[in-house]
This record gives sequence, C-alpha cells and structure tokens, in this order.
Amino acid sequence: MTDGADTTDATVADALLASKAEALPVFTVGVGQETLAHDIQVGRVSTPRTALKGTSLLVDAVLTQTGYAGQTVTLDVEDAGRIVGSQPVRLPADGDPVSVRVRFTATEAGPRVFRLKVAPQPGEVVTQNNQRDVQIDIRDRRERILYYEGEPRFEMKFARQAIKDDPNLQLVTLQRTAENKHLRLDVDPSGVELAAGFPKTREELFAYRGLVLGSVEASAFTADQLRMITEFVDVRGGGVLFLGGQRSFAEGGYAGTPVAEVMPVVMERAGGALAHLKVHPTRAGQAHAVTQIGETEEASADRWKLMPALTTVNTIESIKPGATVLLSATDDRRRERVVLAYERYGRGKSVAFPVQDSWHWQMDPSMRVEDQTHENFWRQLLRWLVDGVPDAVETRPITDRVEPGQPVILTADVVDPRFVELNDATVVAHVTSPSGKPVTVPLQWTGERNGQYRARFETSEPGWYQAKVDATREGKSVGSAFAHVRAAPDDAEYFDAAMHAPLLKRIAQETGGRFYPADAMQSLPEDLKYSGRGVTAVEERELWHMPVLLMALVGMICAEWGLRRLWKLA
Repeated sequence: MTDGADTTDATVADALLASKAEALPVFTVGVGQETLAHDIQVGRVSTPRTALKGTSLLVDAVLTQTGYAGQTVTLDVEDAGRIVGSQPVRLPADGDPVSVRVRFTATEAGPRVFRLKVAPQPGEVVTQNNQRDVQIDIRDRRERILYYEGEPRFEMKFARQAIKDDPNLQLVTLQRTAENKHLRLDVDPSGVELAAGFPKTREELFAYRGLVLGSVEASAFTADQLRMITEFVDVRGGGVLFLGGQRSFAEGGYAGTPVAEVMPVVMERAGGALAHLKVHPTRAGQAHAVTQIGETEEASADRWKLMPALTTVNTIESIKPGATVLLSATDDRRRERVVLAYERYGRGKSVAFPVQDSWHWQMDPSMRVEDQTHENFWRQLLRWLVDGVPDAVETRPITDRVEPGQPVILTADVVDPRFVELNDATVVAHVTSPSGKPVTVPLQWTGERNGQYRARFETSEPGWYQAKVDATREGKSVGSAFAHVRAAPDDAEYFDAAMHAPLLKRIAQETGGRFYPADAMQSLPEDLKYSGRGVTAVEERELWHMPVLLMALVGMICAEWGLRRLWKLA
C-alpha cells in the first residue's frame, strides 16, 4: 500500500528482478489522489558542488504546479534565512513544468545550505514541497592563474587592473620584453618563481590552476612545453584561456601543434585583416554566468547592445564539435565571428577569446568612468576559468546529507605533483562532529580505480560534520582537502505527493499481480487466494498412516525385547 513515490536511487526494473525471478506476484494498492487540486512543487535544482567566495551563481530550478495556471509567483533563494536572490515566474498550464533561473552571490565562506522557496499559496494541500535545500561548499582561497604575454600591450595591463581588488584571484604575469628577457609580476616573494621564463616542468606548470596565453607565438615554446599545455588541461584538469592577437591562433603558427587540439575553435588561414566586431551574447551565452553584465538577464541583454565594438586580427568563424559559443559578433562584412567559446577537454576546460582589445570596454569614450562592466566581465571570466579545477587531493562524500545515525561514505582521489594517481599513499580523515568531537578514520585504496581511497564514519548527532583528509607519501605531504556532510532528516517524502498510478500498475503487471485503488480493494483477499502463484498449501496426516514410521516403532519394540532376553532381564 503506497502512493508510488520513489525516493531511492535504484531503478524500478532492478527492484523487480527478485520478484520476477521467484515468480512472486505483487499486488499494489494506490493511496492518495492522482492529481492534487492545488499544489506548487520545487523540483530538480542544478547547482555546483563548490564555488569560490564572491562568485555570482546562476541556479536553474524546475517548478511544477496544478491549480495556479497563469499566476505569478516569486522563487526566492535564502541563505540562513536571508534572501540573497529572487526571480518572478509566471506559472504555465497545469502539469507543465517551467524552468526558472535565479541569480545570487555567494558571500559567506564554508558549507552553505541555500533554500529555494516559493511562498505557500492559498488552498495548497502540501506546502513542504514548496522549498528545496541545496548544499554548496563556498571556498575562500586565492586562485593562482599564470598569464603569459608575448609582447607589451594594453590587454594585459587592463586585465590585471580588473582583478586587482578581487581577494580570491591572483594573476601571476610573465611578459616577454626581449629575447630571453621577461617581466614578472605578482610572483612569490622568494623571487624563484618563473625566473627561467615559462615553466619547463609539469610540476611547475601544474602548480597553477589556470593558464592565460596572450599574443605569443607557438615557436616561443619547446615541443615538450606545447605538450605540457595540452596536459595541463587534459590531465591536470586546469582551465586555459586563449586570447587574440598578432601572435595568436593561426597567426601565431599554432595550427598542427598539440595546443591546437585543445582549442575549442577551428583556426582559419593566417593573415586575417583587422575586423571590427559588434559583440552580442548567443542564446547559450544569455544563460551563462560569465556574460551577465547587468543586474538581471534582461538588463544584461540590453547592456550588450550598448557595448563598444572590439577588433580582432584572428579569423575565427567556426567551432569544434562539442564546443559552445557564448559571445558572437558581426564583422565589417556582416560575417558572424566567434568572440567567446569553450569546450570541455579531458578533465579541464578550454576557452577562446580571440579579440585583442577588450580594454575598450573600459576606456572607450562612451563608457562612464565609474562603469565596472570590464572589471566584472574579467572577474567572472577568470573565476569561471578555474571553477572545478581539481587539487592534488580531492575528497567528497557519496551524498551531502544523511539521516542522523546513518554512516557516511567518504572517497578521496590522490595524485602526485605531476597528477599521476597514487596507490601507495597514506590517507587519513580527521572528522569533527557538530559538538566538536574529533575522530580519526583511515582511508584505504579501493582497488577499483587508481588513486581512489574510501572510508566510512558514523553520524551520532544531527548537524554539520567536517572531514579534513590528509595524504602523505614516504613521510612527505601530498595535500589536504575538506568535505562537509549534513546529518538532517530527509524531506523526500514531501515531494511527488500525488499517487503514481502508472508506476504501481507497471509493478503489478510485470510481476503478474494486480493494481487496486484504495476504494476498490475489497476483492484483494479473493484474488490472493485464487491467484495460483505464491500460495502455500498445508496438508495434515496422522503419524500412524505412515508405514515407514510404523515399521520403525515395531522394530524398536522387538529390539528392546531381544536385549532384555539376552541380558536375562525378562
């Protein structure tokens, strides 16, 4: 007897295998209404697992409703009871889902529970499904990005200026000033960093989480360095940004190099003429966080129409399969050009921005002095570039929330400075309970995949559990990572509250049973009795009617009489 709401991760087909193999019929009784007269539900929500503090997030949620078609409601995002984002939405016809995108900024570090909520409406039967909690781990750290520029130009200067006040971004700059001479900015105080120019080892390059290549030709790198750039994206999982310029893309001789495989765009022939570009977001770009230069999506779209034109010398008109164009432009000949495109490559991402003077968005006479569009764009671009880049130690729980008292399964991936998986590391998790009680839990190599370790720990009280995972090898530290799990009651039962009759009918049909509505189950006992399957019959017989037992009793009596005569007891 059930409403048919499935709150498990397993499929129904897998759950029915045992009953079908044993030929056991399942008789289902549906409880509840198939359609709620008045209900609004916040369904699937898409959010990142982690985000950098201060990042502007776009979160997609799906709303379904019955009884409120045509009305306008507001989807709010709450952080600890404080509203951080809102988006009005007009509800469609009953039963039709609607996708809602709401924007907010993560301003507090640590594990945060954001609540997406629609206020209860008059007449609602179930109000608990009007909200859904999502957990995002907000990290407060400084992401180090290497920017290599082959010539002095304004693009580098204004990119650095754009992020100078961002405490979570560090643009380590290497600018070539002459043959074998470089200007280094924002390097570590020791003075050793980049002293020999562009990194020559994977350990040195992989220490950065992002890489920006400006107007620098392919011949400036050795063959091994070109392969390193490819592996930086594919193996290390970093983000690389290719900027336009006289020494970039085809003009820089990258066609046919390993780096060309990473680029999300198709390089045309070299020697393209200077073109002026009127930039506008594509349909995909309108929904992307990087291109949001206004307070709302509508304001952002209007703002793009007023942005100054840019120029390019790189003819980029097409992208590779699997790549996505976020910004496009129309040139002087009314041809469509690619301005901002990206694709996933291996474990990382590759981004192409083939313009040479985005600083016009700051210095053009039409831009006001206090306008922050250029700064916001570059901050969002670089934050997105390093979003999701893995560390040497990456840890995560199987699920972000468990019922109090349930165990937590914790996994960790461990690699060396070259990002080669380690199977011989010593990995330990230091777990702190909500009350502050520490527990040390060793993680063991799973044997299922190289570099993967696993452990479990118990949750004895509700609240937040923090696990700090430390990995060492031969006494030397490999790295550390943090994971957070919340022990709290599950609210899955409040969602999909209507009866799912099709699922219950399927279960009964596939196992040879029958489906009954709750008000028509009077025939269930008779149907069970005469189903012919799964019936146990009991047959009773007198022991004396079994010849074998009777002969055994007579034999025992004769044996006893014989022994008595033998021992002269009778």
